[in-house]
Amino acid sequence: MDAWNQLFEECKVCTACELHKTRTNCVFGTGNPQADLLFVGEAPGEQEDLSGIPFVGRAGQLLDKYLYAVDIPRESVYIANILKCRPPKNRDPLPAEEDACIEFLRRQVRLIQPKIIVCLGRISAMRLIRPDYKITKEHGQWVERGGFLMTAVYHPALLLRDPRKKEEMLIDMKEIKARLDAIKREETL
Repeated sequence: MDAWNQLFEECKVCTACELHKTRTNCVFGTGNPQADLLFVGEAPGEQEDLSGIPFVGRAGQLLDKYLYAVDIPRESVYIANILKCRPPKNRDPLPAEEDACIEFLRRQVRLIQPKIIVCLGRISAMRLIRPDYKITKEHGQWVERGGFLMTAVYHPALLLRDPRKKEEMLIDMKEIKARLDAIKREETL
């Protein structure tokens, strides 16, 4: 069994935190396992728990529209979450739940080796970029962590609640596309 399938099988039977008791499906991730671009959200919602696929509900459909708008095919990226099981009532992940689950994401990152990691929302940015990350002030800013180029954008679920931020999201997504294109150009030289 290859490393990717082994990791998925381990994730499906994980009991490291209490969330395994209420999950319908482990929401491991979806997309291209050799992607240059990795999106990381916080945790699955109801639709994701039912399907086993991240970002398939209303927020995921909005993310798809942004990907389409900047000409990034969804099948070319990988999409995952910090948590692989849905918190009750879609509440924010607890620190202990993140701690129990983060190694799955770390192993995914090591296997994928993306060029760019994009945090979808405040929770992901606070875990992956910096604990005091302020999404409203810092979205779209770039940092390098562990050899990876990283940024954070608004979570699509926030945009559903506050459509005034949609234009800022589009600007950030255009910059992500520009950075991705620049990396690809450098690789072909």
